[in-house]
Amino acid sequence: MAERYSSFAPGGTRWLLQRITAAFLVVVLAFHFFQLHFVTHAAEVTFMGTQARMQNVGYFLTMVLFLITAAFHGVNGVYNALINQGLEGTRKKVVLAVLVIAGGALIAQGVYVAVAMAGWI
Repeated sequence: MAERYSSFAPGGTRWLLQRITAAFLVVVLAFHFFQLHFVTHAAEVTFMGTQARMQNVGYFLTMVLFLITAAFHGVNGVYNALINQGLEGTRKKVVLAVLVIAGGALIAQGVYVAVAMAGWI
């Protein structure tokens, strides 16, 4: 029988954070989908409407948390998938650095756009 291998240590911090972020993403993605497909229909989504929604502090914070959580969940998932495929040594460190920089850049750009859309800069 094949042995189960996972880079996530059951009960470990990365394992727990991957599950927590997944649960959060399911809830916020449902909210996001409902908001932009049922409350505001796709044909009615405009730049000005987006600016108006982003000026609501609750909506703004929800979308920024959505961005940060999705970036972490994605980076953490890709990194652990690569570890499961046998990534180790120097390559593991380089991949981690690249993923952290890319994730950080994605978050920084996303927060910048969110703040600009809210009209705060």
